[in-house]
Amino acid sequence: MTTHAPQAAQAVTLPASLDEAVAALAAMPAAVPVAGGTDLMAAVNSGQLRPAALVGLGRISEIRGWQYQDGHALLGAGLTHARMGRPDFAALIPALAAAARAAGPPHIRNAGTLGGNIASAAPTGDALPVLAALEATLIIAGTNGARREIPVSHLLAGMELLRAGELIGYVRVPLLHAPQVFLKATGRTGPGRAVASVALVLDPARRGVRCAVGAIAPMPLRPLDAEQWVAQLIDWDNNRTIVPEALTAFGEYVAAACIPDPAPAEDGTVEQLPPAVLHLRRTVAALARRALGRALS
Repeated sequence: MTTHAPQAAQAVTLPASLDEAVAALAAMPAAVPVAGGTDLMAAVNSGQLRPAALVGLGRISEIRGWQYQDGHALLGAGLTHARMGRPDFAALIPALAAAARAAGPPHIRNAGTLGGNIASAAPTGDALPVLAALEATLIIAGTNGARREIPVSHLLAGMELLRAGELIGYVRVPLLHAPQVFLKATGRTGPGRAVASVALVLDPARRGVRCAVGAIAPMPLRPLDAEQWVAQLIDWDNNRTIVPEALTAFGEYVAAACIPDPAPAEDGTVEQLPPAVLHLRRTVAALARRALGRALS
């Protein structure tokens, strides 16, 4: 219960298509789009947001499924975590399915959507490191049927922003047909917000490894040097074998890249990281090591 009731929205629009939703947002600049509402309602209930109008996206069937497109999967932004967690989707993009199954309790997974996870850009969003590792692309819907594409990493990093009247319509993900892993550590048993998460995918065609670390920074971090280093140690022609010591070194490399030591002071002394930060770095190292080990097994 709260001591005050949130201000009611002055208008609610329920468009039946993506273009209708964009037109509604363009006509009502103060309107807020809502799909699952898991993040929106939390902000409303806490008093952080008082939307003047809502544009509901729940009736737009075109963004609630997926299709194949030139070696990619075109995912609708309205896909729920529960739908992505099913076996047929897991066969398509295993890491994203694993992230969807770890997104929270059933009522959150049933309501929360892929597009909402991206648009809210919460650091603990489980889908975000997976999309970063897969190097996914967003298809943004604008007014008058306009469409533009941007890398998901650009939006998450604030390099490109959604313009007025725009919506995330689809997410294009390359189908690598290779092992992918998503792991996360939480502060409690069972589904919960990630303290740290790691998504790792193999790209045998390019003999590459892609890794993204989530929850420890405002956006997923890509340890590019660690990716390139470990890819050179994998025997791609012999069942993708690697020596055990390289797994451990990779975990440490990723952790140090994402949580580096403090810069030396003017007198040359180096301040030690606090115990909590050291623990987090060990957690990231363990997740990265295990993720690569599972992908190569």
